[in-house]
Amino acid sequence: MKYAEFQPGQVLHAGPYTVSEEEILAFARQWDPQWFHTQPAAAAKGPFNGLIASGWHTCCIAMRLAVDAFLADSESYVSPGLDHIRWLHPVRPGDVLGIAITIVDKRTSKSGLGVLRWDWEMTNQDGTRVLAIEATNLFKV
Repeated sequence: MKYAEFQPGQVLHAGPYTVSEEEILAFARQWDPQWFHTQPAAAAKGPFNGLIASGWHTCCIAMRLAVDAFLADSESYVSPGLDHIRWLHPVRPGDVLGIAITIVDKRTSKSGLGVLRWDWEMTNQDGTRVLAIEATNLFKV
């Protein structure tokens, strides 16, 4: 999407994305090798009653969905960061994720960049919120 197409109040949807056990294990072994992400047998006896995805993995899935659906052909070229990120519920093998992104604010900076503030909310197949992000992106306009 182009910057001009984003409007405050607009809600964008992307997904679904199905998370596999193999993907959870591979990501965690590479980037977040905690036992509840990498050891299915131990995780089954742990506080989450099973293997769960790394929160960082969940963020990567959200980013992939957003890029594929909205950012790949846009003028977005950088983000100054996130104001808020919350992992609200564990993501498990077989979960089917979708994302809803609400445009909160859109303005032009003094330097002429488009500034987009948006709230990202990822849910699983049951409608349970698993991730919430408040983000800002800068766009060439």
